[in-house]
Amino acid sequence: LAWMLTKPAITAPIIGASTPQHLEDALAASSLKLTPEEITVLEEAYVPHPVAGFS
Repeated sequence: LAWMLTKPAITAPIIGASTPQHLEDALAASSLKLTPEEITVLEEAYVPHPVAGFS
Protein backbone atom coordinates (compact mmCIF):
# COMPACT_ATOMS: atom_id res chain seq x y z
CA LEU A 1 0.00 0.00 0.00
CA ALA A 2 2.85 2.41 0.71
CA TRP A 3 4.07 1.85 -2.85
CA MET A 4 0.58 2.40 -4.27
CA LEU A 5 0.36 5.71 -2.43
CA THR A 6 3.36 6.91 -4.48
CA LYS A 7 1.37 6.40 -7.70
CA PRO A 8 -1.04 9.26 -8.51
CA ALA A 9 -2.93 7.12 -11.05
CA ILE A 10 -4.06 4.73 -8.30
CA THR A 11 -6.87 6.55 -6.56
CA ALA A 12 -8.75 3.81 -4.73
CA PRO A 13 -6.84 0.67 -3.73
CA ILE A 14 -9.04 -2.23 -2.68
CA ILE A 15 -8.19 -3.30 0.86
CA GLY A 16 -9.46 -6.73 1.92
CA ALA A 17 -9.26 -6.38 5.68
CA SER A 18 -10.67 -9.43 7.41
CA THR A 19 -9.19 -8.71 10.84
CA PRO A 20 -8.60 -5.54 12.84
CA GLN A 21 -4.84 -6.07 12.41
CA HIS A 22 -5.22 -6.03 8.60
CA LEU A 23 -6.95 -2.66 8.86
CA GLU A 24 -4.30 -1.29 11.22
CA ASP A 25 -1.55 -2.44 8.82
CA ALA A 26 -3.32 -0.80 5.88
CA LEU A 27 -3.70 2.47 7.74
CA ALA A 28 -0.03 2.39 8.78
CA ALA A 29 0.97 2.47 5.11
CA SER A 30 -0.10 6.11 4.95
CA SER A 31 2.70 7.05 7.37
CA LEU A 32 5.42 5.19 5.44
CA LYS A 33 7.57 7.20 3.06
CA LEU A 34 9.42 5.01 0.59
CA THR A 35 12.73 6.20 -0.79
CA PRO A 36 13.24 6.32 -4.55
CA GLU A 37 15.59 3.35 -4.15
CA GLU A 38 12.93 1.30 -2.35
CA ILE A 39 10.40 2.10 -5.06
CA THR A 40 12.89 1.01 -7.73
CA VAL A 41 13.53 -2.30 -5.97
CA LEU A 42 9.80 -2.96 -5.68
CA GLU A 43 9.23 -2.18 -9.36
CA GLU A 44 12.19 -4.12 -10.80
CA ALA A 45 10.44 -7.48 -10.91
CA TYR A 46 7.20 -6.13 -12.41
CA VAL A 47 6.35 -7.33 -15.90
CA PRO A 48 3.37 -5.53 -17.47
CA HIS A 49 0.65 -7.73 -18.93
CA PRO A 50 -2.05 -6.77 -21.41
CA VAL A 51 -5.51 -6.25 -20.00
CA ALA A 52 -7.63 -9.35 -20.62
CA GLY A 53 -11.39 -9.59 -20.86
CA PHE A 54 -12.07 -5.89 -21.42
CA SER A 55 -12.94 -4.40 -24.75
